[in-house]
Amino acid sequence: MSARVKICGVSTPAALDAAIGAGADYVGLNFYPPSPRYVSAQVAASLAARAAKHIPTVGVFVDAGDDFLADAIAAGQLDAIQLHGHEPPERAAQLRSRFGLPVWKVLSVAGPEDIASAAAYRDTADFLLFDAKTPAGSALPGGMGLTFDWGLLAAYKGPLPWGLAGGVTPANVADAIAMTGAPLVDVSSGVESAPGIKDVDRIAAFCKAAQHI
Repeated sequence: MSARVKICGVSTPAALDAAIGAGADYVGLNFYPPSPRYVSAQVAASLAARAAKHIPTVGVFVDAGDDFLADAIAAGQLDAIQLHGHEPPERAAQLRSRFGLPVWKVLSVAGPEDIASAAAYRDTADFLLFDAKTPAGSALPGGMGLTFDWGLLAAYKGPLPWGLAGGVTPANVADAIAMTGAPLVDVSSGVESAPGIKDVDRIAAFCKAAQHI
């Protein structure tokens, strides 16, 4: 089985073009300032113009305020909002109502209880993304190349469409999909040569591995 692909943390025209050329289904624009993949409103606007009509853009946010979100959504011409912080179901519902965009909620996973927490977002989010939980005190909530026990998702039948993130690479994405049945895989550091620096060849290899199983 193949999976849809999201290339997250795209910050340059070359990376965007590589994602489009490789047949990725989404690109993620990171609006979290501490991240090495952060894009300013100006950069996001330039990338959005380049992505228009070619690939949907998903904005990545961490516990962001409404005004910050509004500016980023406008600049990036976003097709969806990805919440990667501690946003509760009520916040997801509020943002979906205010901005009229699909809300993707990232759930940080260390054990089965984290998978079970997906049920709380049944009526407030549109898509769930299971990512590896980062160590306590980490500056970033994701994008660190960490994995979790994919076996936790082997029999997952949740309330919403979902995807897998966290430590997937061109080398292991086929195994990840086979083990979990993930209908979408999200990659960031796994297609980079250094933090925040996307590698066009790795993007192509990842998409080929995920989409041609």
